Order: sequence, then C-alpha cells, then structure tokens
Amino acid sequence: MAFGVNFVLMKSYSLHELNEYIRRILALNLPEALWIRCEIMQVSEARGHYFLELVQKSEESDEIVAQASAVIWQRNFRQLRSKIGLIINDLLQEGIEVQIKAKVDFNERYGLKLIVEDIDPAYTLGKLEMQRQQTIEALQQAGLVSKNATLPLPLALQRIAILSSERAAGYQDFLQHLNQNPHGYKFDYKLFTTAMQGDLVESEMLKQLKNIERQKENFDCVVIIRGGGARLDLAAFDSFNLCKAVAECALPVFTGIGHDVDETVLDLVAHSSLKTPTAVADFLINRNALFESALVNYGQRLRIFALQNVKNQLLLLQNLKQRLQLRSERKIAASNQILNAIKIEIPRLTSFQIRSSEQELEKFSKIVALMGVEATLKRGFTITSKEGKILHSAKNIIKGDAITTRFADGNIKSKVKE
Repeated sequence: MAFGVNFVLMKSYSLHELNEYIRRILALNLPEALWIRCEIMQVSEARGHYFLELVQKSEESDEIVAQASAVIWQRNFRQLRSKIGLIINDLLQEGIEVQIKAKVDFNERYGLKLIVEDIDPAYTLGKLEMQRQQTIEALQQAGLVSKNATLPLPLALQRIAILSSERAAGYQDFLQHLNQNPHGYKFDYKLFTTAMQGDLVESEMLKQLKNIERQKENFDCVVIIRGGGARLDLAAFDSFNLCKAVAECALPVFTGIGHDVDETVLDLVAHSSLKTPTAVADFLINRNALFESALVNYGQRLRIFALQNVKNQLLLLQNLKQRLQLRSERKIAASNQILNAIKIEIPRLTSFQIRSSEQELEKFSKIVALMGVEATLKRGFTITSKEGKILHSAKNIIKGDAITTRFADGNIKSKVKE
C-alpha cells in the first residue's frame, strides 16, 4: 500500500516584511497627526524626553479597553512649554485625562508609538470642572456640603491634627507662624503625613482621616494644608470620597491649600476655608485671642461685681453697726432707769419686808408659846412616858409596866394592873 501526502502551499512573510507592510499602511491612511482623548497611566522622563503610557477606560468601570505608548521628544516638549507655559508639567501627571495631538508612528523594530505634537489644556480643565460640578451636586444631594460647618468649635483651639506633607513649604510656614505668635500661645499639634498631589492623595488622606477619627478625643480640630500650586495640582481635592470623609469628620476641618482664586470642593465641605496655611494659623491664633479677651473681660466684670458687692456689704455692716449701737444705747438707758428705780425701791421694800417679817415672827412666837409643852400641860393635858420615852399608843403598854405621868404641877409614877 502506498501512502500519499498532500501539501498545501502557503505564502510566508518575515516579521520585518509584516511590520514594514503595517508601517506603509499606517503611513498611507494616517499621514497627519490626530487629536486623541486618553488618560495618562504612566509617565517618565529621560534626558528631556517624556515617555507616556496612555489608556482608555470603560465608562462603566475602570477596566482598560485601549492602551498605547507615546513620547514627547525634547524639542517638542520645549515648544509646548513655550506655547502653553508651565501648566504642561501639571498636565503630564498620572491619572490626568488629556487631549493630545499625535502622529501615529510605526517602526519595524520598536512597534507602534504616538509622537505627541500638541496638548489641549482646555480639554483637561473642562473635564476636571465637569467632574467637579458632578461631585458638588452629589454632595449636595447627600446633604454633606454644610455638615462639617455645623460642628461647634471649642472655645480654644490648641490640639491640632495636621494633614500635610512634611516637606511641604506650606507646612513649615504654618508651624513657624503658629509657634511665633505674638501672644505666646502654646499649641499641641501632630502631623499625619500624606501626599498632597497626584494619585495617592485620596487613598493616603482617607487612611489618615480614619486614623485621626480613632483618636479624636486628643484633638480639637483637623487642618489640611499645602503650599499652593496650579489648578491641576488641586484636582485631587475634588474627589467625592475624600470630600465625603471630610464632611462626615467628627472634628471641625480647616483648609489652607494655598490658592487665592480657585476653590476646591474640599474647601466647600470643610468647616472653614482659608486661603493659605498662614491664614489658618492666624485663624487659630485669633480664635484663642478672642477666648483670652473674653476671659479678661469676664475677669474685669467679676472684679467690678466683687468690688461693688464688697462696698454694698460694708455699707450694710455700717448701717447694722449704727443700728446696733443705737439699740444698745437705748437698752442700756432703759436698764439704767430700771436699776435706779430698783435702787430707790430696795430700801423701802427692805424696811417693809423686815417689819412684815418681825410681825410674822412675833405671831409665830406667840403660837409656839401657846402650843408649847408647858402651856399644853397647863390646859389640863398630861404626858405619859415609859422608861423615859413618851407613849403615843396604849398598844405599847403591857400589864406590870411602870409608867410616869407628867402634869403641869408634877409627875406621878404608877404601875399598870390591867
């Protein structure tokens, strides 16, 4: 048996031929630069060249649906910086949506790359403003815009939780202004380090806010400060999640992000928004100065009240003293009158009492004489005694007793027969 093999002849290309073909197709169909909307996922710089990784995400989720590499050559970068200014540095940040004008370039060895020729800053700013308005509307519907502002402020603000970067110039200005206040107030503060621009702002700040919440009894307020920056630098402070966390914070939150014109959504939901870190420091110092002034005022009022009260009490005591003195004098005078009257009456009363007593004594003497033993015997009475003891009852006598009977004119002794 014989076996046969059928071969199908196919056209074969080298990789270089394929890539060269793709390059010609792209060059033929995309000869001009195109405006492209995308998000910068990654950016790096080397010798003045900027290398970008661009993506497009699904509107329903954060899933990446398209991705490409791009480059801004050093020469183009200098031209763009001259054209649109330093804002180009803010545009070339990770997470920023941009609209770029780029020429599609395909190299047989290095593949597809977009050569950036221009950037439209108005597109990015417009997108940010649209997102900002959507965030404000969502916060208003949730009733969060004024929530933190309703928290009562302590009379004195001395224990401060600070959200900032340790290297931020605004943070150093804040501390210097706070510590060198003309009143000599002492503040107890603690830095909770967080990124102040870029993709990490939201996650780090949310983490630190939770950390502050766990020890909220140690603080009077929260301060969020940075050293100013361009509008795009402030985009992170328009985050809904961050603004919601600040609005719901249990402590009053003060912002001093360092911008004079633009207002972030975070400023809207904070208890108080101040322009700069030093303005926040001034607010805290002035708040404490008002408290001290109120204490001084209360002290003065208390002193005046005490002095007036002491004066009134002294007048009352003086009045009581005069009344007591007058009453004592009257009492002494009345007592003296009584004593004088008694002094006059005592001799008369004494004489009368003596005469009366003498008469009574004389009367009692007559009665005693009348009732005496001798007088009684003379009236015919006798006294019977036995063995020298007067007998008061017949029961005390028995037959044969010798008794003595006393008469007024003598005694008779006898013996009891019966």
